[in-house]
Amino acid sequence: HKASIEPKEFRKMINSIRKLEKALGNGIKAPTNSEKQIKKLVRKSIVASRKIKKGERFTDENLIIKRPGTGISPMLWDSIVGKFSNKDYLEDEFIEAQ
Repeated sequence: HKASIEPKEFRKMINSIRKLEKALGNGIKAPTNSEKQIKKLVRKSIVASRKIKKGERFTDENLIIKRPGTGISPMLWDSIVGKFSNKDYLEDEFIEAQ
């Protein structure tokens, strides 16, 4: 019959389906091991763009975003700007939670 498939072709088709299923994964999005290893290097943090004295207000002018991502996330920029520093910071020093 024209719709029939030979055992050898059927085996090949099944192998292709299994490869496709494996490639599609389980549907859960999660970082791979290699992504986890470089995450801190490629992400960024909020740092002092110049010396900041204790009690000085954080502003767009005295803060900057740089790598690595081991400090406060830039996603929290708006919650940091306007607050007052609770310590002295050197240029390029990571800003700590206030």
